[in-house]
Amino acid sequence: MKKLLFAAALFLMGCNTQPIDRVALLERNNPHLSEVDTLNSLTVGNGGFAVTVDVTGLQSFPEFYSKGLPLGTQSSWGWHSFDNPENYRHEETLRDYDFGHGQIEPYATQPREGRGKDAADWYRINPHRLHLGVVGFEGLNPAELTEIDQTLDLMDGVIRSSFTTEGEKIAVTTACDPDADRFTASIEGKKHLPIAIRFAYPTGAHTDDASNWAADEKHSTELVASTEQSATLLRTIDTARYYVRLDWTGKATIAQKGRNHFTLTPEEDRWTIAAHFTPQETKATAEQQDILAVEGAATAFWNNFWMKGGVVDFSHCTDPRAKELERRVVLSQYLLAVQCAGPTPPQETGLTYNSWFGKFHLEMIYWHQAQFALYGHEDLLLRTLKWYHSAADGARHIAERQGFEGVRWMKMTDPTAMEAPSKTGSFLIWQQPHLIYLLELCYRANPSEELLNEYAELVEETANFMYDFADYNPESDRYELRGVIPAQETLRASETINPPFELSQWHCVMSMAQRWRERLGKERNPEWDDLLAKLSPLASKDGLYLAAETAPQTYEDIRFTSDHPAVLGAVGIFPHSRLVDPTIMKQTQEWIWDKWNWEKTWGWDYPMVSMNATRLGERENAVAALLMSKRTNTCLKNGHNFQDARLRCYLPGNGGLLTAVALMCAGWDGCNEKNPGFPKNGEWDVRWEGIKPLP
Repeated sequence: MKKLLFAAALFLMGCNTQPIDRVALLERNNPHLSEVDTLNSLTVGNGGFAVTVDVTGLQSFPEFYSKGLPLGTQSSWGWHSFDNPENYRHEETLRDYDFGHGQIEPYATQPREGRGKDAADWYRINPHRLHLGVVGFEGLNPAELTEIDQTLDLMDGVIRSSFTTEGEKIAVTTACDPDADRFTASIEGKKHLPIAIRFAYPTGAHTDDASNWAADEKHSTELVASTEQSATLLRTIDTARYYVRLDWTGKATIAQKGRNHFTLTPEEDRWTIAAHFTPQETKATAEQQDILAVEGAATAFWNNFWMKGGVVDFSHCTDPRAKELERRVVLSQYLLAVQCAGPTPPQETGLTYNSWFGKFHLEMIYWHQAQFALYGHEDLLLRTLKWYHSAADGARHIAERQGFEGVRWMKMTDPTAMEAPSKTGSFLIWQQPHLIYLLELCYRANPSEELLNEYAELVEETANFMYDFADYNPESDRYELRGVIPAQETLRASETINPPFELSQWHCVMSMAQRWRERLGKERNPEWDDLLAKLSPLASKDGLYLAAETAPQTYEDIRFTSDHPAVLGAVGIFPHSRLVDPTIMKQTQEWIWDKWNWEKTWGWDYPMVSMNATRLGERENAVAALLMSKRTNTCLKNGHNFQDARLRCYLPGNGGLLTAVALMCAGWDGCNEKNPGFPKNGEWDVRWEGIKPLP
């Protein structure tokens, strides 16, 4: 299959071009494990559903892996809320602020005491994402496994595992259905190990594996249907209900061992089990029963993904860092397609385990998903962007209650689009323009009237808020941004005017909104043009850009030189504009490079710095930023971006890496230089296909 695909690629490329050997590219970067490693569990998934397994190819040791990369089974639809006996209401979390916009603005925040605090705590925790259940071998001990051999086959999208226990070898091939929330494990071995199907109660914790194994009495699992080769389990967790349909080949016996614990014991040396998780009960059909077809469907999907989309080949480079950079790029492409391409925006830990209670953060959608449109997978991005239609009423309500036009997109939320109260998140604003920017990338990748019309209203309402939120100052004849916690997150909303990242973002995205109107045959909005002409330039002092116009002490106070160096995103994520002096920006980058508090950064900061360096022509810095030796820039064997003991995986770092590499390879509008982000010293012969330039 792989040789045929490569031959087809050669034919399609024609004889005048030397195409990248995509099969070889993937094979040399397949993750391989030969021992139990709790930080390097592997995942299969379809973008909106994913299953993470240990070295057995199943979820045999969930408790043992709980403090590493947990063995999650998560979906876009699997959510749960605890009871609300005190009848907390969301409006109890609101607090009024006056940021000088001419009206009082109620924000969903976190009061320090009283009923308001309790209400905020409840709405931050609820709803939270569910761990849907573990499927693993019964009775194994990780210390007793020998001859471990596990590989993630990237081209086929399957995990091939083998190990020996008590002298018997077991082999497992794990795959996920690309079209259903179902995974299969094909098992071979003379030792007929039982399969345990276990379920935990949710914890409601901020960051963990979402599994409380000591609360069996609080939930139930009922066998509601069975045949000789199938069983359907009904899960009831308070008011949440979902089903798990098990199918298998050959003879096997299902038995209930506990309230939420079943076993399936095979009688065959070779057999396959499938577990289908669904919010509605599924009926037996020929398609559902043909579980042996799942592995083939997964292979077809992943073969198409890799052969169709953009790839980067570093094998012709002689710089010793190139091999590691290639590994990070390839594994990040896989991880994001597995975990961040569902019908709702992804959480920062994807579908591996819960962070921020399983909720997703809309300011991170850029880092997670912009790369899809740049690497030829805009269809995966559009899966998610459709969610904004269902969220529009909630966003419109936020804008209305604060006295603004249009829709104000929330920061931290869930599929219902309920705004999670936050003392920081509710005051962020850089999530607001992302929808327009991402739609622009999708349109550039595949222009269509259908896309323009489908999102015309949301683009208009998003931009209307952006215009209304900017204050016109008649004394200085300019527009200002105020009352916001910037992307850097170390400044106070009450003290902040004109943060640099947001100014560049406003200028870039309002220009995109105007182009959207023009493509629809509409006149440019004259008010938006006035904003574009009079938006405040970035503020500087002593030849360096400030964290905000109201932060003259930027380079004297560690509060302003920690967390995200967001000022560099003003050029990098966004193109050069009249708001930015390239000389001052270059001097600012040099200062930050030498003196920033790099121990207080996050995974997406390194790609952001790299993108800034690329647009400024600092090619060595562009590469060095992506591979900077800092804890939060660690890339594990499985490709995950490790942050700390709490965030053992952090997918915005992976997505940021891909976006930065796209800029370094394909450049941006008006850039005619080949590979503008790589040094011209003869050591970076970077070859790529199918990547699109940035705006």
